[in-house]
Amino acid sequence: MSQPLAMLRWLLLPWHALRVASSDKAFRDNPVIGSARLNRLGLHIARKRLAHRMAACRRNAMAALLPEDQRAAFLRDGYLVIPDFLPPETFEAMRAEVMARDARARESLDGYTMTRLIPLDALAMREMPATRTALLTPRYLGLHHYIGSFRRLPWLYVQTIFSGVRQGPPDVQSYYHTDTFFPTVKSWLLLTPVNQAEAGFTYIPGSHLPNRRHLAWERRVSYTAHEARDRLTGEGSLRISEEELARLRYAAPRKLEAQPNTLIIADTSGFHRRGLSEGFACRISIWAQSRGTPFLPWPGGDLTIPPLRGLGTRAFGWLDYAVKRLRGRDNGWRFAGTRRPADPPAA
Repeated sequence: MSQPLAMLRWLLLPWHALRVASSDKAFRDNPVIGSARLNRLGLHIARKRLAHRMAACRRNAMAALLPEDQRAAFLRDGYLVIPDFLPPETFEAMRAEVMARDARARESLDGYTMTRLIPLDALAMREMPATRTALLTPRYLGLHHYIGSFRRLPWLYVQTIFSGVRQGPPDVQSYYHTDTFFPTVKSWLLLTPVNQAEAGFTYIPGSHLPNRRHLAWERRVSYTAHEARDRLTGEGSLRISEEELARLRYAAPRKLEAQPNTLIIADTSGFHRRGLSEGFACRISIWAQSRGTPFLPWPGGDLTIPPLRGLGTRAFGWLDYAVKRLRGRDNGWRFAGTRRPADPPAA
């Protein structure tokens, strides 16, 4: 490291130290969060334990948002599968509107998979009344508030996953991993069916509640994560082999197959992956995600001005692209022009 860079690193140390109290998870980018010495003393595990306690407090404050049976099932397993989520006529109107949506998309090609994202932000929702009616409801939002442990409007996209588009290894999402060290939420409202041979969401039941073996494994990983060969582990989304996972003694993985109009929603701080696909497959869903600040004791609220709600979805794509370019990294995403969700991948 050159002398100017070393000096800058030291000057930024107070800022990096303050970020310990935030949602920052990247071992590689923060010399405090990624410090082997501090993590041997328990920094990473202390952050994880405190974040989970705070999330439990916030969820307790929002317990009324879910029926008791759904709440109990989620707390046990870490995910929910809700078939026939919308009334049939509401779902069909939304699906017709979404599948006809012709908008600017981002695409990523990784391994044998291409992923397409079309934002469903405030600007899009103005043109999609059936989608707005279907999604911006107390039931849909309440599930995301409770499982994500924050009253926040989730970022919404139309997500299309094309598996088997070329010869290659599985994509990076096909390896078991956790998204973050703190509880967070992602969901998929399926517009097309997913069977066992396709890239169905796969979850390790109960792994959102880290047991003693899980914490011991994560503590060991934190010592060297700042220099990990795996880029995503270095960025705080820890990858785990199937052999290591078996030693943690959770329940067997569940690869979920489901029909259209099924909502799959999960705390993705638990171990999960995109299921392996046998040949070509296409999965289209309404994909939502939401993350708050893990160390706040209260669930908060959506403070955005109503006409601007959801605009962060579109801005995030540009910001993520710009930041990765400034850091000299290719995050694999590109702006692909105007696409519909079911348009086949370009050659």
